[in-house]
Amino acid sequence: MKGKEGKLEKNGTILMQRYELGRLLGQGTFAKVYHARNIKTGLSVAVKIIDKEKVMKVGLIDQIKREISVMRLIKHPNVVQLHEVMASKTKIYFAMEFVKGGELFNKVAKGRLKEDAARKYFQQLIAAVDFCHSRGVYHRDLKPENLLLDEYGNLKVSDFGLSALCESRRQDGLLHTTCGTPAYVAPEVINKRGYDGERADIWSCGVILFVLLAGYLPFHDTNIMEMYKKISKGQFKCPQWFPPEVKKLLSRILDPNPCTRMGLGKIMENSWFKKGFKQIEIPVLDLDDADQEEEFVSPRSVLDIHDICKSDSEENHHHNEQAKTITMKPTCLNAFDIISLSPGFDLSGLFEKDINYKSEARFTTQMPPSMIVEKLEEIAAIDSFKVKKKDGMVKLQGNKGGRKGLLAIDAEIFEVTPSFHVVEVKKRAGDTMEYRKFCDQELKPSLKDIVWTWQGCKNEEQPQY
Repeated sequence: MKGKEGKLEKNGTILMQRYELGRLLGQGTFAKVYHARNIKTGLSVAVKIIDKEKVMKVGLIDQIKREISVMRLIKHPNVVQLHEVMASKTKIYFAMEFVKGGELFNKVAKGRLKEDAARKYFQQLIAAVDFCHSRGVYHRDLKPENLLLDEYGNLKVSDFGLSALCESRRQDGLLHTTCGTPAYVAPEVINKRGYDGERADIWSCGVILFVLLAGYLPFHDTNIMEMYKKISKGQFKCPQWFPPEVKKLLSRILDPNPCTRMGLGKIMENSWFKKGFKQIEIPVLDLDDADQEEEFVSPRSVLDIHDICKSDSEENHHHNEQAKTITMKPTCLNAFDIISLSPGFDLSGLFEKDINYKSEARFTTQMPPSMIVEKLEEIAAIDSFKVKKKDGMVKLQGNKGGRKGLLAIDAEIFEVTPSFHVVEVKKRAGDTMEYRKFCDQELKPSLKDIVWTWQGCKNEEQPQY
């Protein structure tokens, strides 16, 4: 290899002018993972480098795109965070949270855990899985090897390569792809019937809890077919040192019938589970600290990856579309930007959870930026939102905590011509339903006097460029 990508094994290699690569953390058939340092912030990250040619040859590009789509939906303290996605002609790069403590598997390999330690990890696992499910994401490969520990001993769920989004279901409302690790897979998945992703993940969580407390698998057998039979019938025996509460809990979770299997809500209400458990508030950065937040992959960035995956003729496409340098006036759109906003070129439906109501929307207006900002400030005042204005961006942040923290919305103003502007509105944090309600009941009605037309909102006419 040569040029910017250089010899990736060598410490000190500068990747995409953003990260200094360090030691190799691990590697597989299609990817290598390196420790790296963000040159600008000094933040330690793990960079996953995927060989694009190899994954294209074996048809795994859809899996890569799915992993990107899933990870941009999940921001939770017990889930490994994706900071940024970049790409070159031959590689795709994931810059992810660096988790120092290694795999939970390494702890279990040394022997069973004490009850309090096992409960803590199980609580954090259930909290993370519950959040994923609330976002319509099913992991489908939960096991100790995919659970990492940070330097404080907190659990982090990783490896969403086999995960599914809720729209992956067929008309029967079920998933049909058989995947996962046999010893941790639910019986309905093994039996190749349609299955509910949430119930299948719950089964895997039950197996993990058993392993943490016992130090071995509940359905282990040297003959894989015999193991499948045990899984299908839910045949397992708890060791004598298991507390009675845990035995009862596991009998409800490792129920081979998904319809009667204990749900996440009931698990979180269980008396054994609740000991010492504190519901995690999803952190939302205050607007004053927003500029220090790591840049996260945006829908437009995902589209760049999609395009790069399809064609080798574009190099550093995503990297070249870095955060815009905005002066004290709206960003000027060039011809390529305007074309990309056209409905005919909008591929975001490939990645949006709800194609009828996207997480971002745009409106066009012939009003000057000062009036646009004034209108947004009026809306913010009505709903007691905190406002921050900087470089063509208006940031709104609510003061009422929802299920996923405070609602935060960004509105960025772009100049097409001096008398014609495009405003992109997107949810930065908070609950999607709260965002939709705000858009439908507050934002759109209040802006009707200045909006020419909307794009990206439910049942709205598409603008023509």
